[in-house]
Amino acid sequence: MNLPEDTSELLPENTPEHPPGNTAGNTAGDLHVVVVGGGIGGLTTALSLHAAGIQATVLERTRRIRPLGVGVNLQPHAVRELTELGLGDDLAALGVPTAEMVWVDRSGGIQHREDLGTARGYHWPQYSVHRGELQMLLLAAVRERLGRDAVRTGTAFEDVHQDEDGIRARVRDRGTGAGTEVAGDLLVGADGLHSAVRARLHPDEGPLHWSGTMMWRGVTETDAFLTGRTMIHADAGRGARLIAYPIGPEAADRGRSLTNWVCMVSVAEPGPLDGSAGWDRAGRVEDVLPHFADWDLGRLDVPGLLTGARDVLEYPMVDRDPLPGWGDGRVTLLGDAAHPMYPVGANGASQAVVDARVLAYALATTRDPVTALRAYEDERRAATTAVVLANRRMDRSKPKNGSGPSGAAAPDGIYAKIATTYRNTTGNDVAELNARASLHPPIRKATPA
Repeated sequence: MNLPEDTSELLPENTPEHPPGNTAGNTAGDLHVVVVGGGIGGLTTALSLHAAGIQATVLERTRRIRPLGVGVNLQPHAVRELTELGLGDDLAALGVPTAEMVWVDRSGGIQHREDLGTARGYHWPQYSVHRGELQMLLLAAVRERLGRDAVRTGTAFEDVHQDEDGIRARVRDRGTGAGTEVAGDLLVGADGLHSAVRARLHPDEGPLHWSGTMMWRGVTETDAFLTGRTMIHADAGRGARLIAYPIGPEAADRGRSLTNWVCMVSVAEPGPLDGSAGWDRAGRVEDVLPHFADWDLGRLDVPGLLTGARDVLEYPMVDRDPLPGWGDGRVTLLGDAAHPMYPVGANGASQAVVDARVLAYALATTRDPVTALRAYEDERRAATTAVVLANRRMDRSKPKNGSGPSGAAAPDGIYAKIATTYRNTTGNDVAELNARASLHPPIRKATPA
């Protein structure tokens, strides 16, 4: 799928400069897309399709969408897409514009730092936000623009049948237990790590792949550290690492930091996951604290950070091998359902946002919708496969320093090398993003009767 060099003439009304407002039901096109999953990827898909004049219905299995979870990073390439959907001011009010990444050793000494977001030269910032609050922002925008009935909660996807005329999704009401069908032209599985749509498309795939690392996550209000817009990556050896960054602008206004933290501990050899994985599974601070009880980073009280969290979540670091093809016919995948990845590059949510925009652009500019789905997959499968594999390499390349058997410091320049290699591999180039044509879709024209 080739993007035009200049999309301005294709977008007379619905450009980033004139974002869509309260236009519920404004779907002039001839397509109806059923989106399974009301997370970040699914809701961004609905907004992007609506911007192209394509009808969308979101099916979400939870009976009530609530602001759950912890922090997430939106990279500049995702912030660009959400800004072009008219959500730039909302993001600025919701998140902290992260300005730098700092790698520190076991004593808190800075080993490497580099600028992020606009400080690095991007035209768009990098935001650290609360995942649940971002989801609620997207949900409100979908309901405002597409109508209250565009998101059907408590609706569990079970199966899909397709023919030359469209798709019929078999769903079940989780309140009444009643089964029914939802008809449409296409179906997009954006239903996350344990995607029911993916399981129907690839029934013999097998279990998730576990890196052997367990992750504990939480949010704690702390003193502000460094610039107040700093992401810290601390590696003190012994297979334990910590990432922490502020996510709350209200706390920052008070000179404090609402700090999202992630503790990663190697506890087993990599292999198939024996058991379940879910980002919202409750954890226990007493399980993670022993690995970090003697940490003293100076500028950040790590034991206090862990014990001060109201809730702790536990999550095994898992992904899947990239698929040779995502979908079939009128059905495709998006976000974690298509390309679950280790969360070591702060890229999962951002890739889902870009998926949604490329999908909408393909459907808006390609007459045959099945051809459009394959064009979307071809472009995004290659890009996200690179990210999945880069995240694996980044996890394996962590330096064994500080508190390791020898107590030696990390090799000079290792952190800069890791960061540069990751950026180059995942296509996160400043000049390329700044110069790239817009993905904001033109309005799809209806097929003549």
